[in-house]
Amino acid sequence: MPVGTQGTVKTAAPKDLHEAGAEIILGNAYHLYLRPGHTLIRQAGGLHQFMGWDRAILTDSGGYQVLSLADLRKVTDEGVTFQSHLDGSHHLFTPEKVVEIQVALGADIMMCFDEPLPYPASREDASRAARRTADWAERCHQAWKEGPPGPNPDPALFGIVQGSTYPDLRKENVRRLVETDFPGYAVGGLAVGEPESATWEIVEVCAQELPEEKPRYLMGVGYPEDLVEAVGRGMDMFDCVLPTRNGRTGTAFTSQGKVVVKNAAYASDFTPLDPECPCYACTQFSRAYLRHLFNAGEILALRLLTLHNLHFYLGLMGRMREAIQQGGWEAFKQGFLAQYRRAEGGPESQRNQI
Repeated sequence: MPVGTQGTVKTAAPKDLHEAGAEIILGNAYHLYLRPGHTLIRQAGGLHQFMGWDRAILTDSGGYQVLSLADLRKVTDEGVTFQSHLDGSHHLFTPEKVVEIQVALGADIMMCFDEPLPYPASREDASRAARRTADWAERCHQAWKEGPPGPNPDPALFGIVQGSTYPDLRKENVRRLVETDFPGYAVGGLAVGEPESATWEIVEVCAQELPEEKPRYLMGVGYPEDLVEAVGRGMDMFDCVLPTRNGRTGTAFTSQGKVVVKNAAYASDFTPLDPECPCYACTQFSRAYLRHLFNAGEILALRLLTLHNLHFYLGLMGRMREAIQQGGWEAFKQGFLAQYRRAEGGPESQRNQI
């Protein structure tokens, strides 16, 4: 899911997202609550109407954003009191309030309010946060079932699994969420600095416990090779700012590995950015021209690399779906990882930059 935190995927219009193959994008309840306000967006007919997007929208609850306000918030069982990063005003997010906001936005998929933790987290802190996350999920579920409808008459609500890097806490958290019975489930609190081995251990634990027939959303991941690894472990949905953020700073993800187009090596490189990509940036322009745009400070540079990265990521997801449908998943996985890591110069990926 391309990340459109504030009702827009940066530098990309809805038409661009259509052409890249996006079927669903992500918005953020915290940011849209603070600006321009969920009440105004509801008056506009919901976020779809407000931003001109006619496909699905998932809204994050804002739990991660509140977590990042470590010096500006207080967490209790009731909810989270925090100061706005915009003007310092005080607000209270409860599970019920977060559902109210997302209903007003008209999201197709809403996320429960949760308490993610940074890494490392003590077992005591992780246990407390996992318990609170499950308690809040039950309150979110009740508010979802009993609250008044919004612009979208039938939104889905996903529960979020927490428990840091402790497998037993994750299993217990899954059990409680499954008992509450959500349309889908997310695995949160990963890609926050933990070792790669710990990430995949927790993903596998959660995948084994979650219902097979319902969507599984791995939040905040990641690099192309991470998506392939996670799909192989049973995850279905992803979001990450990497494709768009890295595109705006001059890094393209290609079939030949990462390309930092601002590098001097591309000053006279008149080949396409990625000869295997059908996007506008790759079919019309050279690496030399893209490098020139970045060095000249031209806005077109940010737009073109953003669009290419979205094409690459969404195309990768499409190829994975096709490989699974045709029974060729293992061959696809091994072939992609071998080629991509060879192009990257080794097996290690730069992870944990959500």
